[in-house]
Amino acid sequence: MNDNAASAPAIPRSLFAVSLLYGGMCVLAGVLGVKLASLGTWPLLGDLAVESGIFAFLLLVVMASAVAELFGQDTANRLVRFGFVPLIVSMILLTTVIRVVPPAPFWTDQDAFARLLGQGARMQFAGLISYGTSQTLNVFLFSRIAGGRGKLLMLRAWIASMLSQVVDTILFITISFYGQDLPLLSIMEGQIISKLVLSTIMVPPLIWVFVQLGKWLDRADR
Repeated sequence: MNDNAASAPAIPRSLFAVSLLYGGMCVLAGVLGVKLASLGTWPLLGDLAVESGIFAFLLLVVMASAVAELFGQDTANRLVRFGFVPLIVSMILLTTVIRVVPPAPFWTDQDAFARLLGQGARMQFAGLISYGTSQTLNVFLFSRIAGGRGKLLMLRAWIASMLSQVVDTILFITISFYGQDLPLLSIMEGQIISKLVLSTIMVPPLIWVFVQLGKWLDRADR
C-alpha cells in the first residue's frame, strides 16, 4: 500500500457526501433565488411568496446542523466556511460570462440571461455576509440549545433554523436595498413569515433524515 495513502486521514463517508451536496446547494441557492415562488394563501397570514433559493438554503441549514450533530460544532463551522469557496467562484464565473465573454452571434438570450443571473456587487456582498452570519448562528444555536448533541434533535434544528433565517433576511435585505425607495420593513416581514413557515415544514423531518442517513453511511465504513 502507498505510504501516503496509508497515512492520509480517513474522511467519514457521510461527511464526504454531505460536503459535496453542500457545495452544490451553495451555488444553486443563488441561481434559484431569481424566481419568486408562491406558498399559497394561509389563514391569518394571507398570500405568501418567497424567493425560491430558500429551498436550497434550508437544505444548507439542515446539512450544517446534521454535521454538527454527527461530528461536532467545529466541523460544522468548517463546512460553513468552505461553503464560501463555491459561492465566490460561482459569482466570479457568472460575472465573467455575463460581462466579459461575448455571446455567440446567433444567440439572442443574452439580455434575459444577464437580467436573471447578473447580481450586482452589492447584492453579492449581501449574500456572502448573510450566508456566513446566518449559517454560523444556526450551527451555534443548534449545538447549544437544550444541551446540544443527542437531545431534542428536531426541536433544536427547528428553533435554530427559524432564528437564523430571521437574521439572514434582515441582513440581506438591509445590505442589498438600504437607501433605496423601497418598503424594506414590509419586504422583510413577508420574507420572514414565509421562511418561518418553510422552516417549520421542512427542517424537522429533514434533519432527522440526514442524521439517520449519515449514521447509516458511516456504519458501512466499519
